[in-house]
Amino acid sequence: MSSSTPTDQEIAKKARKAGIASFIGTTIEWYDFYIYGTAAALVFGQIFFSDELSSGVATLLAFVTLWAGFLARPLGGVIFGHLGDRIGRKNTLVITLVMMGIATVGIGLLPTYAQIGMWAPVLLVFLRIVQGVAVGGEWGGAVLIASENAPKGKGILYSAFAQQGSPAGNLLSTMAFFFLAALPTPQFMMWGWRIPFLLSGALVAVGLIIRLKLEESDAMKAVLARKKTVKLPIKEVLRKHWVLVLLGAGALPLAQVTYFKNTFALSWATSELGYERGTFLAIIAIALVVQFIVQPFGAVLVSKIDMRKAMLLMIVPELFLMPAMFFAIRTETFAIAAIGMCLATIPHSMFYGAIAGILARAFPANIRYSGLSLAYQLCSLIVGGGTPVLAQYLLNSSGDVTGVAVAAACYAAVSLVCTLALLKRTGYDPKAPSVAEKSDADELALEEAEAAAERDRRTPGTEDGPRSDDTPRDRVHA
Repeated sequence: MSSSTPTDQEIAKKARKAGIASFIGTTIEWYDFYIYGTAAALVFGQIFFSDELSSGVATLLAFVTLWAGFLARPLGGVIFGHLGDRIGRKNTLVITLVMMGIATVGIGLLPTYAQIGMWAPVLLVFLRIVQGVAVGGEWGGAVLIASENAPKGKGILYSAFAQQGSPAGNLLSTMAFFFLAALPTPQFMMWGWRIPFLLSGALVAVGLIIRLKLEESDAMKAVLARKKTVKLPIKEVLRKHWVLVLLGAGALPLAQVTYFKNTFALSWATSELGYERGTFLAIIAIALVVQFIVQPFGAVLVSKIDMRKAMLLMIVPELFLMPAMFFAIRTETFAIAAIGMCLATIPHSMFYGAIAGILARAFPANIRYSGLSLAYQLCSLIVGGGTPVLAQYLLNSSGDVTGVAVAAACYAAVSLVCTLALLKRTGYDPKAPSVAEKSDADELALEEAEAAAERDRRTPGTEDGPRSDDTPRDRVHA
């Protein structure tokens, strides 16, 4: 074995390091992103908008500011997808982490509407947009730094490291507000809600140290070494792979139902039902623990069996369990609400654990960051940020949660159809290379064969070049 060839142990060690770094980084990024949703449900409608507005309208406007972050996420996906496909995954992940930290701490320092009037919601929206750009560029890079460094055939499993950052960050944000919910309401509204945002500064410093020590993925190193980067990756994606982008975006609504649970349901339960803030935050925290535990099994399941069958097993139950969750919450009984939310969490959590690896397999390596990010953030733009807005609108319009329950079931149905269509184009066998991966491998093999042939032509003693002993005298003798 050549000394330059890494051993299996070295490959495994590098994969673990990349996976852990991906998990820690995404945990911090999602913590920052999710604390905004929690604060929007509990606080922002009351302190960043005029007190002349009704409670329902103020909450709706707070959810619109939440949506601003989702509107900005495709922009982040395009910008950092371009950079990630041109200069590498690692550098973009450092930039996105710093951006997210600055924006989150800035929100924690914002004056309220009572202090600066309309500038309060304007500045809030601006910082939320910065958050959206950062997380829009973060997700694709984190998935790829884990999956591309994985041992052969384990890309879907290692992509789950990045996905674990979502429930971990969500749980951290929920627990931060859970402990602060014990504060008297005036203190919570005045300064208590700011603490989780200000803590982000310390978390980002830790994440930055870890990311600066991270190695570039081997797949990206190969693209850079072969000078196969694309001048405008997003143009290449839209020109050749737009169907995969649309199918990928269509597969992802089920990943966005968390905003039905953790944002809309929190506001609904604490403002219109009889739940205390701390009580319902405890229910959400229990469901997030369940999500953190069961989510990796989605990647395991998809890696073991035909991916179509795995997706059916994960998505079909959500058609019934997510709508049932709202009626469980409406009982205003802690145990029933907690069981309902936990059961609804299991299918979409497993789906979320698997879908990143499936999407990463869909695109060639030299445009993978752009393609992956665009698909995910397109769904976030249309569905993610709009979910609590849609749910609150349906509730305001009818005064009943049934419409919200039906909308949640529709998310699962759309995801099922689009995921199966995506797998039809990329391949069903988790152990075999996808269509894009096979194309990359074939292209590399062809380049190596052409390079070897060129070396043979240039090397004396080969069939196409002069032999070292084939002197003119020899030719005369012959």
